[in-house]
Amino acid sequence: MGDFYQTGLVATFHRLGQSNLERLESELLGFARQRPIALVLPSLYSELEGPALPGIIEELKPVKYLSQIVVSLDRADAKQFQHAREFFGRLPQRPMIVWNSGPRMTALYEKLEAAGMRVGLSGKGRSCWLSYGYILARGETQVIALHDCDIVNYSRELLARLVYPVANPHTDYEFSKGFYARVTDRMYGRATRLLMTPLIRSLEEIVGHIEFLRYLDSFRYPLAGEFCMQADLARANRIPSDWGLEIGVLAEVRRNTSIKRVCQVDIAETYEHKHQELSPGDPEKGLLKMCIDVSKTLFRTLAAQGVELTQGRFATLQATYVRIAEDTINRYQGDAWLNGLQFDRNAEETAVDTFARGIRIAGERFFEDPLGVPLIPNWNRVASALPQFMEELSAAVEADNNGK
Repeated sequence: MGDFYQTGLVATFHRLGQSNLERLESELLGFARQRPIALVLPSLYSELEGPALPGIIEELKPVKYLSQIVVSLDRADAKQFQHAREFFGRLPQRPMIVWNSGPRMTALYEKLEAAGMRVGLSGKGRSCWLSYGYILARGETQVIALHDCDIVNYSRELLARLVYPVANPHTDYEFSKGFYARVTDRMYGRATRLLMTPLIRSLEEIVGHIEFLRYLDSFRYPLAGEFCMQADLARANRIPSDWGLEIGVLAEVRRNTSIKRVCQVDIAETYEHKHQELSPGDPEKGLLKMCIDVSKTLFRTLAAQGVELTQGRFATLQATYVRIAEDTINRYQGDAWLNGLQFDRNAEETAVDTFARGIRIAGERFFEDPLGVPLIPNWNRVASALPQFMEELSAAVEADNNGK
């Protein structure tokens, strides 16, 4: 039995009592008649051979309320793309695959670049953005959900709970964010537990009351990769192309809609996926890179809102972060002991040291280039600059999937 306490600025929907998937799916089937629902699956080709994705496919087979599944396939050559068509072809929803590294998509990237619109390097951000563009070009759905393809213990209840608030025509929610407990015999989720929450609260102490920071602190799992939104919001949002995707999405949602139309949903009893290496010695890999990218996105978002970030404030931020993060470790240690979980204090301290270094590097890069790499343009801008582009994107995806 979960708690039902509401905290922060964002509405929180909990898991209360026994789940009833049959009821959820039955209601969603009715909702989908008014608000058709699409699912985006951002996938590396390597995930087709991993332990999680085959199970996700089996779980999705009985889902009848989805009108469209779009697989955003990255790091795949022509032979691998054909294999992916066969792999996902087992789904009765007849998914379409956006071949991100294919020649047709590459030509479209070049066309955007020539028009002065940068779409970044290959990655989850660009993959999601391109899939949204295809869905918007088709104009057949009003609700777009997204979840990762590395969830080992995936259940289709996760998807149902994620989309329900946005798909329900009797509510006003335009965006839902998933959250869950990252617990097995120990606690995971270091990037949220030991980086995001202490960093946000450190910034609150230094720069004072900023609604955006309170908004971020309202999310129980701000770095979760599962979210759902109305199609008009997907059309208006810009997003980063790097690890800053999740924070960038939350920032754009706050910019483009009202807080009262944003919610978070407890979507899974437990959640297990691949664990990123800390990589404390390499700022271009693992959680250290994630820390740098996420921190840069956060700093640049605050600067864009008029918050003055000086060298002195960054020096104070690093010290404040370490203090708050170390206090946070004490809390998690007590929680782990009470519940009989394994707890490696040294590993937690090492993570904090690594994240402190990442925050310092992110600050240095912010001062070198306060604007950084531009966000991927939203689809309203693309449609204005290149009126035929979305039709060309749709035609390219159809041609790839028809083997032409």
